[in-house]
Amino acid sequence: MSEEGGRVFFSNVRRSLELEDEIRLTSVGVDIGSSTSHLVFSRLVLERLDNRYVVSERKLIHESEVLLTPYAGDATIDALALGRFIDRQYALARIDPKAIDTGALILTGVAVRRSNARAIGDLFAAQAGKFVSVSAGDALEAMLAAFGSGAAARSIRESARVMNVDIGGGTSKIAVCEAGDVVETTAADIGARIVSLDSEGRVARIEEAGRRFASEVGLFLEIGAKPDATLLDAMVERMADRLFEAMSRPVLRAQSNALLRLDPLRNERKPEAISFSGGVSEYIYGREREAFGDLGPALARAILERVKAWGPRIVASDEGIRATVIGASQYTIQVSGSTIFVAPQDVLPLKNVPVVTPDLPLDDDTLDITKIAAAVQIALRRLDLHEGEQTVALCYRWSKSATFARLDNFCRGITAGLAKALDRGLPLVLVGDGDIGGLIGIHCLEETRLPNAIVSIDGIVLKEFDFIDIGALLETSGAVPVVIKSLVFPGSAALGRAKAGAAA
Repeated sequence: MSEEGGRVFFSNVRRSLELEDEIRLTSVGVDIGSSTSHLVFSRLVLERLDNRYVVSERKLIHESEVLLTPYAGDATIDALALGRFIDRQYALARIDPKAIDTGALILTGVAVRRSNARAIGDLFAAQAGKFVSVSAGDALEAMLAAFGSGAAARSIRESARVMNVDIGGGTSKIAVCEAGDVVETTAADIGARIVSLDSEGRVARIEEAGRRFASEVGLFLEIGAKPDATLLDAMVERMADRLFEAMSRPVLRAQSNALLRLDPLRNERKPEAISFSGGVSEYIYGREREAFGDLGPALARAILERVKAWGPRIVASDEGIRATVIGASQYTIQVSGSTIFVAPQDVLPLKNVPVVTPDLPLDDDTLDITKIAAAVQIALRRLDLHEGEQTVALCYRWSKSATFARLDNFCRGITAGLAKALDRGLPLVLVGDGDIGGLIGIHCLEETRLPNAIVSIDGIVLKEFDFIDIGALLETSGAVPVVIKSLVFPGSAALGRAKAGAAA
């Protein structure tokens, strides 16, 4: 929108109807994992589907080198070294960070539990250009890997139940896909670098899960010492047993259950096909021969033997080590541009805005202001956001007609429910799934006379516990990019299902 001569116009002044049905974006994905770190640069084409935009095409521009994640100490990732690495990848890709439209930064596996994980997130969000989001959490990572590996698409194409197993350096994530959706996920503290060795075969680093597995088989591990080769092999076999159990059994033994970071799979029926992603998948599919001082090659052989004996078809994944970050570039991005309202323009971009989804009574012909306000306050309290100390994105599902009276009561009910935040001067952020965002935004400004900044967008699907970034208006199209994410940072470094808290 623009402001000219005292009047507020609804669209970007450079909005082009010719280009309206197609938007092109430059995207970057950054994956910082327990064992490796890498970037992927992509061109995304989004096309209008009914009243929203969807990703219709993704073309890789540049795949970075794969860096063994550097550590300044046993428990601290070296953020400065990562900063130098990411700068080099931008230079190799010949892309200015200012040219980035959207993207995702993902801290995965053990990396997210490091003491300086948040500092790394802040560093990379600042370095990687505008609209790079910070995402972490086992369920999200499992889902992104399922999309990036092609397992979700395969489940549609083959009308099959497809399991994707993403085996990384510190954790393994399992996702079950049906009809294009991820229907179940779990994750376990099993990975190739829970014990890592130097060039002479001496122990260089031990994760807590590594100590646990070593203890189970009677293996003594000490930094700087060479482990017993036979017992190390036995440890890898035990790791494969535990991972396979999580993949295949409805009821787990106590030792296996203790390794899980999410609820176990129901495993009510066997998948028809299994794909693999993550660093260990490179060995499973024979794409990598070189060893990197970890348990990757041995773990790949052990888990492959068990899956072959189990019976489901083993299928090739579209992506291996890069599956998670490529999945992020497709799965997390939506664009709003059907009818949007932003006033003033400089209120954008907004980052890490928590989503609330109140149960709004919008089916009645006459909308009740008091009931709408109460529903908003209940939703805010449910997420401990009722004190109004931060901006929230209120998601609604409009129904029936958009008469003046219904719009007016809706806007007055919403602003009453958000009164504490609005009284603090925070912007009003409304997100609808239909095609009415522009009307609601204009009504809030001109009729409700709301003095706050207003962002009213539509064509976006959200759910509670999501966080969103809303970018600046795109040139020519007048649309805004929206990155949807779940910011989940485990509250402790303990193994298993550590309590997680959402971080904005």
